[in-house]
Amino acid sequence: MANRTHKSPQIVIHPAEIVAEMSFDALKGVKVAFINMPLRESALPNTPPQGPALLAARLRKYGAEPTIIDLNAYRINNAAADMGENRPNGRLLTHNEASALIAAHFDKHGTPDIIGFSGMITTLRWQEAMLPVCREAAPDAMLLSGGGLATELRAGLFQWMPELDAIAHSEGDDIILVIAWLVGRARAAGARQWRGHSAFAPYHHGELGGRDRFVFGGDRPKNLDDLPFAAWDLLEEDVLGEPILEKYIGVPVWGMAANNSSATPFSMQRSLTTVSSRGCPYKCAFCYRGAQGERIYGMRSAEDLAAEAEWLKRSYDIDFLGFPDDNFAVDKRRIVKLPGALQGLGLRWGTHTRLDEADERLDDMAKSGCVYIGFGAESAAERVLHKMDKGGFILRRGLTRLEGSGDYEFPVTMVDGIRNCRDSGIHANCTWILGYPDEDLEDLKTSVAFILWQRRLYTENLNAGTADYEAALQSVNAKMFTATAYPGTAMFREPVVRQKLAENFSIQFAENGQPIYNAAFRNYVLELDDATKILLNLDGEPLYYGAMTMNQFLEARQFVEEDRLEDILEM
Repeated sequence: MANRTHKSPQIVIHPAEIVAEMSFDALKGVKVAFINMPLRESALPNTPPQGPALLAARLRKYGAEPTIIDLNAYRINNAAADMGENRPNGRLLTHNEASALIAAHFDKHGTPDIIGFSGMITTLRWQEAMLPVCREAAPDAMLLSGGGLATELRAGLFQWMPELDAIAHSEGDDIILVIAWLVGRARAAGARQWRGHSAFAPYHHGELGGRDRFVFGGDRPKNLDDLPFAAWDLLEEDVLGEPILEKYIGVPVWGMAANNSSATPFSMQRSLTTVSSRGCPYKCAFCYRGAQGERIYGMRSAEDLAAEAEWLKRSYDIDFLGFPDDNFAVDKRRIVKLPGALQGLGLRWGTHTRLDEADERLDDMAKSGCVYIGFGAESAAERVLHKMDKGGFILRRGLTRLEGSGDYEFPVTMVDGIRNCRDSGIHANCTWILGYPDEDLEDLKTSVAFILWQRRLYTENLNAGTADYEAALQSVNAKMFTATAYPGTAMFREPVVRQKLAENFSIQFAENGQPIYNAAFRNYVLELDDATKILLNLDGEPLYYGAMTMNQFLEARQFVEEDRLEDILEM
C-alpha cells in the first residue's frame, strides 16, 4: 500500500477542556501499561520514573487500570553478569529477559488497551526492540511513545518504528486521559480496531507502511497543584516479587555513590525525588527543554510540596528528598514560604537552580532543610558562556580576579553564588562541559582554575589529610561531560557541529537546518544511548567540536579522568 502523509488538523482545544467534561468513571475498564526504558548501565538506578507514575495516578483517578513495567530498575549481578566487561553495578536486562518480564506482567494484569513507551532520546534502541514484542503480545493495543524521545523527534519516529501507532509529545498529564477516553469510546462502540473510530480523526497524522499513525499534542495542566502525587505503589513490587521502589530508595539521588556528575560531603540513606516545576524560561544552546514544557515556566506551591514531602516521609521513611528540576528558585515568592511549609518536617532536601539565584534566597532555603544545590555552570570562560547563551544572566555583574587563581577572570555571579552557598550551609555542586564549539585551551583553563578555587574555598581552615579535608575536597565536582549535540538544540545547528555530523555520520540537513529523517540520522540517535558516552568520529577519536587541537583535547580529557586538573593549567 502506498504511503500517505498529511499534517494533522490544528487542534485548538486544550486537552484539559476535554478532561473537564469527564466523569470520574469515564475511563473505567481501560487498561494502560507504561514501560519505562533502561538508562545508564554504568550507574545504579536512583530516580524512579516519575513521569509514568504521575500519569498512572492521573489515569487511576478517572477509573482506568494503569500499571508500570520499569525496565530500568534491574541491574543483574551474578556469575554471568559481567560477560567479560567491567560492570561493577551489574548489567541491564537482555532483550529476551525484558520480553519475558513484559509477558509475565501482561499475564498477571491482563492485556492492555494502551502500551505507553516512556524514555529520553537515549532510549530509541530499546523502544525499537520492545515494540515488536508488545505488538505480538497485544495485537490490538495502541502502541504509544511519549516523553523526551517522542517530544524531541515527533512524527519522525514513525519512519523508524513500523509497529508504532502514535506519539504523544510535550506534557502528558491531560492528553493521556484524552487518549484513554478515545480508546474506551472505540471499545464501547464495539470497534475491535480502534484505529478506524471517527473520534481519532482530529489526531490522524497519515498512513505510513499501511498503518494509520496518530499524533497527540500535550500541554500544561491548568493547575499543577491539582495533580495527584505519583503512584509509587505501582512500583513497590513487580510481577516477580522484586521490591523495585525499595531499590531506588536505597541508592542516593546525589553524591559519590550515585556515580553521576554530583558530589556531596554528606550521605543519605533513603531518598526519593519529585518535580517542583515545569518548563524553563531560558534557552541554553546545548539543552532541549521540549519535554518539560518548552520555555513556559510553571510551578507547584510551597504548600503542595510540603504535603507531598510529608506523605513521602511518612509512607517510605525517606531522609532526603530531591527536586531535580532545573529552576527551583526562579520565583522568590515561593522561596519565602518554604521555611513555614517544610521546616517542621525534619527532612533534608536538595535541588537545582541558577548561580544568579544563589542570593538572599539561600537563607530561606537553608532554614527549610536545603543542603544541596546543583548548578549548571558548564564553563567559567566569558566567551564560552556567551556561546552557550548563558552569558546574559551569568555575566551581567562582570568578571573578577581572585587571589591564588593567577590571571584568570571569573564571573562575579559564579563566585558569589558559591560563596553564598557555603555561608548558608548549602553544598554547591557545579556541572561542567568540555569541548563546546569554539572552546579553546585558555577557556578550558579558566573553568579548571574555577574548580580549583572552589576546592580551596571548601578546604580552607581544614587540616590537610584529615577526614574532613578529604570529604570537602572530594565534594567539589571535577568531572566534565564532553559536549554532545542533541537534536532540537541550538548547538545541533552550529555550523561546526553540522559539518562534523555530516562528515562522520552522513547526516543530511534540510534548508531550515533540521536533520533529514533517514537511516544516517537514525544511526546517530542510536549512538546517543548514554548521556555520559563519548561519541567517536570515523578515525576512532572522540567527536570533538572545540577549538583545541585533537591532541590537546585528548590530553586534557585524560587529565580530567585522572583528576589531575592542575596539569591542565600547565599545558
